[in-house]
Amino acid sequence: MFKALFLDHPHSVDESYAEHMGFALRFAGLLFLAGCAALVHALIPALCKTTASGLIRKMYARIEHRGAQPGAAATPAE
Repeated sequence: MFKALFLDHPHSVDESYAEHMGFALRFAGLLFLAGCAALVHALIPALCKTTASGLIRKMYARIEHRGAQPGAAATPAE
């Protein structure tokens, strides 16, 4: 049960529990910042015009290339 809850998924992305927690916490922080930027933009449209979308694009690229070897060609998602 412990292994299934805490170790199986991190292992499936070739990370230790601590590495996976760090990755997930960083993403949580970036999502929070993107949400704050979107809120500021909602209130004052002239501010943070592309901040949230830029953060999300960078995060998406990071997830898509996760586990890829440096210099390796990316394979299309199925």
